[in-house]
Amino acid sequence: MTQRGTQIDGDRRLLEFHTYEEYLDSLVTTVDLCYLRSTTVARSIAELGYRCIGETLTKEEFYRRLKAVENLLYPTRGPYELASELIVPASTLQQELALRERANRLGTLMTIVFLRHFTRFGFEVSGYIDYRHRLTEEDWTPFFQGKRKLLPLESDLAFYHWRMGKTVCNETPNFHPFIDPKQGLVLKNLHDRSIISIDPDGPSPTISTTRVNVKCDGYEQVVFYDHVVRRKL
Repeated sequence: MTQRGTQIDGDRRLLEFHTYEEYLDSLVTTVDLCYLRSTTVARSIAELGYRCIGETLTKEEFYRRLKAVENLLYPTRGPYELASELIVPASTLQQELALRERANRLGTLMTIVFLRHFTRFGFEVSGYIDYRHRLTEEDWTPFFQGKRKLLPLESDLAFYHWRMGKTVCNETPNFHPFIDPKQGLVLKNLHDRSIISIDPDGPSPTISTTRVNVKCDGYEQVVFYDHVVRRKL
């Protein structure tokens, strides 16, 4: 347990935010947006400390302190410890991810989750999540309990913020994203070398990958790409 008055105790509030931009947005008021007419400018002013009593965290400080409080409050689990165990999932997304948790932790299945949602300002954010990688980096108990919402991060396989025109692609321990001249963004599984097409209008991703569209409350679109790994890790 953390003691009241310590930095870790004070940093609990950072768990409300998934990205540094969300943290800055919490410092922006509707009056700021009305006069500035730009989310980017409003965030820049907040980052300079003009909308916060006390310290405004830099991007590096935000992620460092967020990681520290998550590691202390929600220690990561081993492959046989299920965050969804003994919890009755309430939402469709929770149910679908709970069904896939054990296989992803063991590495026999590797699920890519595509999410589209809108921020509180009405801007669309979407991304592709390496579920197995996120399982090893975070504690998922708060999500399965309905205390946190699953959102794409800039550290995920692919991240798009349409209002800011920001696109980010990252390699994870399980997948390498790259641009194919014909198929666009594709993902290469680093364990069995399979190439997975994520074009929603294209053919089946691969012989060992299944694409499933799921209707989930709170999200504009949710798609699961379930890849059965063809050899042992």
